[in-house]
Amino acid sequence: MELKENLDTLFDRLEKFFRTETVIGNPINVGEVTLVPIIEVGFGMGSGGGSGKDGKGNDGTGGGTGVGAKISPNSILVIKGGEVSLITLKDKGSLEKVLAMVPDIVNQIKDKSEENEE
Repeated sequence: MELKENLDTLFDRLEKFFRTETVIGNPINVGEVTLVPIIEVGFGMGSGGGSGKDGKGNDGTGGGTGVGAKISPNSILVIKGGEVSLITLKDKGSLEKVLAMVPDIVNQIKDKSEENEE
């Protein structure tokens, strides 16, 4: 496959991967509270190609592409009543803040896991 074809394929797949839903997750309703996960996405890529002669005088060409990506939770948007809060998950104690704002979340997770066990 030619270098141009490799790059076209790579960007086509990246375009399908990086959608709005990748960064802003689907809302999660817990009683009167709505949680909206916000995801951090980072990626890098490289490509190259070349041609030349080997040690025996033979012509040759080569090319390649590579991609790396990292996806991690960044923060949670909490909508409760008429108030909206953003909790950054990288802060110490942020999970405790979410649990304090949405105490029913633990019960709902417990109920869901019990349903799955049945």
